Amino acid sequence: MKIVRIIARLNVGGPARHVVWLTQALQDDEFETTLIAGSVPPGEDDMSYFADEAGVMPVYLREMSRELSPGDVISIFKLYRILVAQKPDVLHTHTAKAGSVGRMAALVYRWLTWKTLLGRPRRVKVIHTFHGHIFHSYYGRLKTNIFIAIERNLARFATDKIIVLSEQQLSEINSKFRVGSGAQFRIVPLGVDTGPLQPSGAARIEVRREIGAADDDVVVGFVGRLTEIKNLSLLLEAAALFRDNAQVKFVIVGDGNLRDDLERQAKGLDLTARLTFLGNRTDIARVYNGLDIVALTSLNEGTPLSLIEAMAAGKPVISTAVGGVPGLLGNIVESRDGFAICDRGVRIDSFDPDDYARGLSYLIKSTQARSEMAARGSDFIRANYSKERLIADIRDLYRELMNAS
Repeated sequence: MKIVRIIARLNVGGPARHVVWLTQALQDDEFETTLIAGSVPPGEDDMSYFADEAGVMPVYLREMSRELSPGDVISIFKLYRILVAQKPDVLHTHTAKAGSVGRMAALVYRWLTWKTLLGRPRRVKVIHTFHGHIFHSYYGRLKTNIFIAIERNLARFATDKIIVLSEQQLSEINSKFRVGSGAQFRIVPLGVDTGPLQPSGAARIEVRREIGAADDDVVVGFVGRLTEIKNLSLLLEAAALFRDNAQVKFVIVGDGNLRDDLERQAKGLDLTARLTFLGNRTDIARVYNGLDIVALTSLNEGTPLSLIEAMAAGKPVISTAVGGVPGLLGNIVESRDGFAICDRGVRIDSFDPDDYARGLSYLIKSTQARSEMAARGSDFIRANYSKERLIADIRDLYRELMNAS
């Protein structure tokens, strides 16, 4: 079975790991996979090293970039030529830009043949995975409505199956924004490589020495891209409410176009002495060892890889209740002023710094709650979010689609 997989760019984040793992695994006697990726724009860190380490050699399309541009027409044409040469059984797109240009290329490939006159267009199954979506919190109303209209038409005319990562994401995309029919959707949760995410006392000591944290300090960390959708100003404003507590320290792991702005904001909030920007790290599994709590403040998410990795690493988490986050955190055990205590973490239902700080304060003060949430979270992730489960789910879906042809 020939698979062509397309992603907009191999920038730092969960989708890049996802497509590399699938490309690497679906390369055997049953499957042959080609990965196509666009270019990583200035200001974003390139994760092509991860593909290199996995032995995956993507085909790069320089014209396929993040934003809409005239280069998209060239990308569609180049993708069409690749499809003609490859003759894939399955075209699988990931992320919004790749989903748009990839499925448009698939339409051209399917119908631009003389056999269409005989009622025999080319056969290819088209799948799109929403790792997140851009239907709110990214752009203004007009641009957002244009993207929603494009997605509705692509789902109707150019997509056989739509993959989402969680029940909540399904509800948002299908029910709220009316993209696709219910029968088109399949929930396939993310997968992570849990092997490296093992506790290490030595790594904990080394990381905490690097950030200047004592053993009895409580270190709160964010892991991810420093972009608008991650809403890191909220974390900094909440952190400022702990300025008088010398034993609470904050770490931001990652890079992005907002780093300079965030460093200026941190300085203005007098956080310089207790906040460390570590930048991008290739040893992220090791870095988790140095953290006591992992925080997320996003405006919009699919199912955030940083929370899944943190939970697998045995860390309690706190997050705004966006995308698939409520499913990760589990049932609400107790609602308090501004936050909710859940089975596997603390949930914030607003974007208010005071609410976030109250939830954070609960975790900081309660060592037992942190320990219990961490244990439940680790068990949950290892049972439901392994890389092996992800690969098996996608294999089964491809087989199902081909058998239904």
